[in-house]
Amino acid sequence: MSTAERLIESTRELLWERGYTGTSPKAIQQRAGAGQGSMYHHFAGKPDLALAAIRRTAEEMRARAEEQFSTPGTAVDRITAYLRRERDVLKGCPIGRLTQDPDVIAEPALRAPVDETLAWLRERLADVLAEGRERGELGAALDPQATAATVVAVLQGGYVLARAADSVQPFDQAITGVLGLMAAHVSTTHEERCTPFAPGTVCASRRASGIGAAPLPARS
Repeated sequence: MSTAERLIESTRELLWERGYTGTSPKAIQQRAGAGQGSMYHHFAGKPDLALAAIRRTAEEMRARAEEQFSTPGTAVDRITAYLRRERDVLKGCPIGRLTQDPDVIAEPALRAPVDETLAWLRERLADVLAEGRERGELGAALDPQATAATVVAVLQGGYVLARAADSVQPFDQAITGVLGLMAAHVSTTHEERCTPFAPGTVCASRRASGIGAAPLPARS
């Protein structure tokens, strides 16, 4: 890995652990095993390096989310896969956490990739939900844009609750709750056509959301 790559990856780690304010150039250099001269050879300064790190994290976050959104299955199946995937919940969202950093929010260049990523997530979720509604999987009354915004708000809020409690249980409860709200919009006609709990069906999505099932155990 090149020096520039080590600096970017080290900054990504530190931003997730400490935030922008708590990440010093010296800490970045130490983590990357690079000298001050090397850092300033590749980047104009801490803001420039942080921007490269945030953009890299945003790109990876989008790519990983797209893996779930593009898989076969119903709209609820795909969103369930996205929300239930493995996450380091107690560390928080590497993008969402930056909204709590005053220096990031005060600097338009640093805030832009954060805002763009969360906006992309809302729009992508809305696209999946709209597709499900058009296929008849979801009821016509469902508002894709409003529901997508709710999903993102619950996801980010779930991280906050988990970190405050030092437990993943509030996060799991929040995700189960929002999936239950979506399951309530599943078209009755579409649900009747599927085999109960068959993989890749709306019925399976209802089970995965927690409807009619015992609460999920807390993860360590």
